[in-house]
Amino acid sequence: MTELKYKPVPHDHETFLRDARKRKGFSKAYEELEERHALIRAMLSARSNSGLTQEAVAELMGTTKSSVSRLESAGKHAPSLTTLQKYAKAVGCRLEIKLVPANRKTGRARKPSPR
Repeated sequence: MTELKYKPVPHDHETFLRDARKRKGFSKAYEELEERHALIRAMLSARSNSGLTQEAVAELMGTTKSSVSRLESAGKHAPSLTTLQKYAKAVGCRLEIKLVPANRKTGRARKPSPR
């Protein structure tokens, strides 16, 4: 048997982010992608909790595994509302979308006040 020569490089994401935030423009670009990444994390978590593979989700959605893979990636793909609803249904969830008022000074969403 051939010995594998691949040696994974350890990755400390917190250290990477701390160092990257020192670069001009990184923090702004990173924050602009946060909503997209949060959606993808939620999708991956829902699929994991459902115990389904991408192939199984694709079959339930009536699409291909590669389409589900693109949907779960952080690429430039912007899924339609209908596609997100199909995905949610396939993984045993319902889709909920909220509009959260932004802070006028920062443009970032503010937390709702407790009632």
